[in-house]
Amino acid sequence: MSIKIIFTDLDGTLLDSEKRLPEADRAALARAAEKGVHIVPATGRFYTGIPEALRALPFIRYAVCVNGAQVYDAREDAVLARAEIPLDLAMRVFDRLDSLPAIYDCYLDGAGYMATAFYRRLDEYITDPIINRMVRGMRTQVDDFKGYLAARGRSLQKIVLFFRDMDARAVALQTLPTEFPELAVTSAIPNNIELNIASANKGAGLLALCGHLGIDPAQAMALGDGSNDLAMIQAAGLGVAMANADPAVLAAADYVTGSNDESGVAQAIEKFVL
Repeated sequence: MSIKIIFTDLDGTLLDSEKRLPEADRAALARAAEKGVHIVPATGRFYTGIPEALRALPFIRYAVCVNGAQVYDAREDAVLARAEIPLDLAMRVFDRLDSLPAIYDCYLDGAGYMATAFYRRLDEYITDPIINRMVRGMRTQVDDFKGYLAARGRSLQKIVLFFRDMDARAVALQTLPTEFPELAVTSAIPNNIELNIASANKGAGLLALCGHLGIDPAQAMALGDGSNDLAMIQAAGLGVAMANADPAVLAAADYVTGSNDESGVAQAIEKFVL
């Protein structure tokens, strides 16, 4: 069955280690779009956190954002689907996270917010300068984090934790799903944990957008590397893991392509679409 829609993760997948869009990948996406294939970024980022180099491409209309918490039509500025963490649940989660050796933040209405005290410690928790710069650029500092969120009174799209102690992170990955079964617990980079409402995942976003467009999910190709890509890899007719992917993603994929620094997305598009 021919591929009619491509869902691609960004960090560790479409973007290289410098967070750039390689020319080979851009060209392959453009050629697929010329054949009438929909190209959909599927990311843990909110929409405006997607690099401008990608958002500016004329064939990018739809995006699965915040790990599936939002399916967005940029041309119409319309949210096609949403799944968010109720504020009361989020506040209980924050109380629990305060006992962990981690800093945390949240996404709300397409923007990131972090307590000023945590923001000032980012260099301790994110030593990779590229990821550090990306996180800083996507977070607004708030002095009274919980008070600010309470005053807004809105549900949250995602909660993100960053760890220095990887053993503590491993324990949290095991315990948080048990303590908060209402949440999906995933990861996008080696030292983080991402919390969404359980119904929000990239696989659900894929299915929602395919339904909106009248496309059989069997005609979808999905590419990813992190555990937050697993549901999408499983939901697509063709799930493609990057060579640098998490072991669980590698095991679930139908095909393994090159790494994000080898334009693995372009390799897969050439093989299965072009």
